[in-house]
Amino acid sequence: MRRLLLSTLFFITAISFCSAQNIDSTLTAPADSARKWYTGNIIPKAKFRPAAFIAPVVLMGYGFAAVYDHGALKQLDVSTNAELQEDHPLFAAHVDDYLQFAPAAAVYALNLSGVRGKHNLFDASMLYVTSAAIMGVSTHFVKQGVGRMRPDESGTNSFPSGHTASAFMAAEFLHQEYKDVNPWIGYAGYFVATATGTLRMYNNKHWFSDVVAGAGFGIASTKIAYLIYPYMKSLFTAKKEGNFTLMPFHQPGSTGLMLSGKF
Repeated sequence: MRRLLLSTLFFITAISFCSAQNIDSTLTAPADSARKWYTGNIIPKAKFRPAAFIAPVVLMGYGFAAVYDHGALKQLDVSTNAELQEDHPLFAAHVDDYLQFAPAAAVYALNLSGVRGKHNLFDASMLYVTSAAIMGVSTHFVKQGVGRMRPDESGTNSFPSGHTASAFMAAEFLHQEYKDVNPWIGYAGYFVATATGTLRMYNNKHWFSDVVAGAGFGIASTKIAYLIYPYMKSLFTAKKEGNFTLMPFHQPGSTGLMLSGKF
């Protein structure tokens, strides 16, 4: 937990520093916004742009090609793993188990500190959950279908890297929420995600191509979520005016969130 706290604090500090340079005061939330996190609203439907999926498709394509290749791509996986294990044979840092969630945690930290993202916290949370569901289901079935052995031979679910997919999913989530506020926030998220994938290789849990493909799966999952969520929400929202409110509450012996609304 100490490593988790230190990593998260470092990440949030870097984000806040970058944000402070260019964020206009009009983008910050009013002082009483923390008392009401969500008021339902209609989200405009996003247009599908094939160009936005070029990068994740290329990353996933490289990973699949490496899995079934017996030439240069396979050799790159083997040589990269051998070099990392030769230079750091006793490396065993498991901060990657927590670091994968840091970009998503930054979305909540920034919102709670008054720096508003693209969506309110309720919609942002639903977008993150949708992204996680798409990522989890897709990587699970691919892992089962491919059955690739891990470098340390601890299992046959090496491809793609789930930790890396989760990290890049969160990084794309952070990017989508704050790209119009400050692009450096999104870049910081991708830096953390890249570090997560690198640690998976240092821990001898994944091949290089597993990590590359995982990045593609994670980015694509979030992009898909942002495309389909407006349609999902419209099914449950009949009016333009919001009917639901999500608020934090505290009373003696109890702290949590309260969701209230009219049906």
